[in-house]
Amino acid sequence: MGEIERQPLLDQAVVYYDAVPGDPPAPVIDVPTRKTLTWSSAYILVVSRVVGSGIFATPGAIVRSAGSVGLSLLLWMVGTILSGCGLAVSMEYGCMLPRSGGDKVYLEYTYPRPRFLASTLIAVQAVLLGFTASNCIIFGKYTFFAFAFTPTENQQKALAVGLLTAITIIHGVFLRTGIWIQNVLGWVKIFLIGAISLTGIWVILFKPYDRLKHHPSQTLLSWDSLWEGSNWSWNLLATSIFKVIYSYAGLNNVNNVLNEVNNPVRTIKTVCPAAFVTAGTLYLLANLSYFLVVPIDEIKDSGELVAALLFERLFGPHIGKVIFPLAIALSAAGNVMVVTFSLARLNQEIAKQGFLPWSHILSSSKPFNSPLGGLFVHYVPSLLVIGLPPQGDVYNFILDVEGYPAQVFALAIAIGLLLLRYREPLRKRPFMAWLPAVWLRIIVCVALLIAPFVPPPGGKSDVHFFYATYAVVGIGVLLFGVLYWYIWTQLMPRRGGYRLEEEEVTLSDGTSITKLVQLYQT
Repeated sequence: MGEIERQPLLDQAVVYYDAVPGDPPAPVIDVPTRKTLTWSSAYILVVSRVVGSGIFATPGAIVRSAGSVGLSLLLWMVGTILSGCGLAVSMEYGCMLPRSGGDKVYLEYTYPRPRFLASTLIAVQAVLLGFTASNCIIFGKYTFFAFAFTPTENQQKALAVGLLTAITIIHGVFLRTGIWIQNVLGWVKIFLIGAISLTGIWVILFKPYDRLKHHPSQTLLSWDSLWEGSNWSWNLLATSIFKVIYSYAGLNNVNNVLNEVNNPVRTIKTVCPAAFVTAGTLYLLANLSYFLVVPIDEIKDSGELVAALLFERLFGPHIGKVIFPLAIALSAAGNVMVVTFSLARLNQEIAKQGFLPWSHILSSSKPFNSPLGGLFVHYVPSLLVIGLPPQGDVYNFILDVEGYPAQVFALAIAIGLLLLRYREPLRKRPFMAWLPAVWLRIIVCVALLIAPFVPPPGGKSDVHFFYATYAVVGIGVLLFGVLYWYIWTQLMPRRGGYRLEEEEVTLSDGTSITKLVQLYQT
């Protein structure tokens, strides 16, 4: 046996082991002692992440694809059920493995072989597609709409980038202030979506049709009119369901930051269902309000401004066209804050595991006890997505591109849950997902992954791209991740004559990591 040379390569999160009799050990990532998130903060973290731009911006695109009020409402109900199934899966995982990282932790634990593959794919997806560009774009559109200003493309991009930059600085330098601001904006958002939702009830009770200049009975109160113009193309329906599911994205947001949550298991079991019921009820009532107040043809042509049209019709050009659109802009800003907060910590966990360059720097919490490195990793792709593509259909395209790889991971996680139940039947599970919900999640994930390649009528989608472009881009990101994993963990070690092993290290700020080192044999 020759001499072994050790050469530091990358950093990986330190792993402890929480063994259960009869089970293989479960990795437990080093947990900080400070718990900064209470139950209410965790609830706002979830609700504010879920109720983002989706309910304010996507209904127009969904109606344009579905073609009718009835089919649009049906798609929202189907998407709500599917999101609930996904939430049940995430809750079982979160209660079973209560630590920060979310899907990354679950995939790593469920699929330890091939070594580092699951971690690499999550890292690539988080870095390349973990951006908040869509809500920054919505912030800009509603802000300019409120001030009756028609911006140039560069002006719209500049405002979106300015929001992203300000939020990154706040979360990086003023940690507690950032949490306080996102809590306040979260409650503003709940009030706003509540106001939209109650609008439909108000219209039904008081029937102010003369003021609205629109009588909803022709669409909502007649069965034939309800389904008139329905488009049953599976391709367009699938993209619409992606958008609905995107509107519920973040139901498991608290899973990403469990290290900072008081009583994480109890919080998951109460916060997540509460947020789901809140969002589902508000979404259904909000859609009814849109259809009761705004004619369907205007909704189809509204782009991302359907909520602005609703308030303008209800409250006139002053309050309705200024105050409420500004509130929606603040709501989008609140969503950017909570997404940035959670994804920065996910990026920090990825850096701790050594799947990013300069991991010892990016995983540190110096000097403000915040994940500055993770914030930077989140900032760069968001900046590029906002600044580089042309405006127009970019918002819906971003949603679809984000959604496709997410369905691949959702499928792997749902299948993995069944594998773990078979492989580790004795493991403690404080919450167990209903088995039919898990199978429904699997079936629908498969269907949604196939659907984009089914040509719509005439071979044209509701955006100015090849109908399967977003799926191709999503698959390309995953294939890039596989290629990166193969080069880093297989090809380079084989050609370099070394293997990767782990070495525990504590950084100067107290962060525990594990350096991956190259072991050479001579």
